[in-house]
Amino acid sequence: MSKELAIQIFGILTLVASYAIKLIGFPEQIQKIRKSKSTAGISTVLFVTSFISFFLWTIYGFLKDDWVIIWAQGLGTIVGGILLFYMWKYRK
Repeated sequence: MSKELAIQIFGILTLVASYAIKLIGFPEQIQKIRKSKSTAGISTVLFVTSFISFFLWTIYGFLKDDWVIIWAQGLGTIVGGILLFYMWKYRK
């Protein structure tokens, strides 16, 4: 396998895994918070640091003009922001 092919394969797998966490994992947490109206058992530190990471990666993508990074991390910024909003709204 050539290096270029390996880069493409791992790039696609990384993008799929990144989208899965942002389109399956985070929305599941959002639904859980909305239904229960409680953030008990959810790590605020984890989601705040994830949001910051996604946001910084998105800025980095803009600076590098790399649309793969922008789309993948921008989605995380949006979904993470929604999750943090609900965590703030239903905090006790």
